[in-house]
Amino acid sequence: MLKSTTRHVLIYAAEVVDDELVPSDSVLTLDIDPDNEFLWSDEALKKVNDEFDRLVAAAGNCELTDYNLRRIGSDLEHFIKEQLQNGEISYNLKTRALNYSMGLPRVVSEAEG
Repeated sequence: MLKSTTRHVLIYAAEVVDDELVPSDSVLTLDIDPDNEFLWSDEALKKVNDEFDRLVAAAGNCELTDYNLRRIGSDLEHFIKEQLQNGEISYNLKTRALNYSMGLPRVVSEAEG
């Protein structure tokens, strides 16, 4: 099965059938933040899914290759980092492996906040 794996984005050339991934050459399935490193609002998740749809549409009729999937995954990874920097998502401090993979969290001082 063709797939792309980054730290926070998994893309599979597959569809979910009965909770199983079934390989497909026409359907892409997205798994966002599988390690629950971030706290997500519904709006933030929707933005990532919308960006995924936009990137897939922009790829148009390009052949479904490992390179093309990695490019979409990398672009989504950057999009998620922007969300973190903009305060749309935050680190999940209760995750099993806290590693601040996208940089140290922003701390607001009492004077700022």
